[in-house]
Amino acid sequence: MPTLLLELQTLLGTLTATVNAGTNRGRRPFRPGPDWPDRLGDLAYGVYLLADQTGIDVTQAIQATAANVRARPQPTTAAEPASWPFEAH
Repeated sequence: MPTLLLELQTLLGTLTATVNAGTNRGRRPFRPGPDWPDRLGDLAYGVYLLADQTGIDVTQAIQATAANVRARPQPTTAAEPASWPFEAH
């Protein structure tokens, strides 16, 4: 299992590097490239293998997580002020 965790860390790092390079370190919006589905699929499969090797029912875990996310209070958004406290002249 430690080797699988290291592999997952590498896969996540690769995704991060892909986004970082594609956005010029966050200066541009992210647009998934043609390799994005494969990279994301590799990571997802690795997480699936980790769950399998540790006896986790992936379907149940995802459903429980989704239920917990839905049950969280939603953040309230403050109304935007009518104008900024200063106006550009």
